[in-house]
Amino acid sequence: MNPQRRQAYLLAMGLETWQRRAAPGVRQVPVTPPPREVPPAAPDPSRAPEIPVAELDWPALQARVAACRRCELHRGRTQTVFGVGNPDADLMVVGEAPGADEDRLGEPFVGRAGQLLTAMLRAIGLQRTDVYIANILKCRPPGNRNPTLEEAAACQPFLERQIALIRPKLILSVGAVSAHNLLGTEESVGKLRRRVHHYGAAAVPVLVTYHPAYLLRRPEEKAKAWEDLQQAVRLLR
Repeated sequence: MNPQRRQAYLLAMGLETWQRRAAPGVRQVPVTPPPREVPPAAPDPSRAPEIPVAELDWPALQARVAACRRCELHRGRTQTVFGVGNPDADLMVVGEAPGADEDRLGEPFVGRAGQLLTAMLRAIGLQRTDVYIANILKCRPPGNRNPTLEEAAACQPFLERQIALIRPKLILSVGAVSAHNLLGTEESVGKLRRRVHHYGAAAVPVLVTYHPAYLLRRPEEKAKAWEDLQQAVRLLR
């Protein structure tokens, strides 16, 4: 009978089996079973390296922004405000941060300030669909407060990638928050306007002007904003 089968029968019957001792002076060497082969673990897709923001195309960039958790602003947002307009635009308008209307609708400059911006663009022969409009921040700060340095830094790679994909001939920076973050300066809008600045490694020309919300509060400054728009037209030719 097969020894293994015989051992199984004996165990089933409850009989104890005896094992012969080795002869004196003979050393028993334990037999080590061969190691069991373990198949390699399947790759975990959740641990795949994340593609850098600087390499994303438009759809992937928009999806990354929509899922962003880089700062605490994501906790209070209704939705992110990515940007809107022509991705091949010559002129890119960069504002500050979404307000209540923008947070609700997911589009920048849709309130009273947005209506004034639309009128300003029309005054130089452009429609909103001719330009691309974005903000320094993609989420609304609570109470429409100014962005913190940390919040602006968290969103900076997204805006950099938008500018790199659009490759505009000119950036129109509206408001102090936009100018300070794009140009890395603390100078006032009044001192920054009327000068051609440059952004990034591509040295994209930047003009600074007043934010439409500021012009609604200070309509006497609209003449200066009109001068800035005329300068923008000259640079776009």
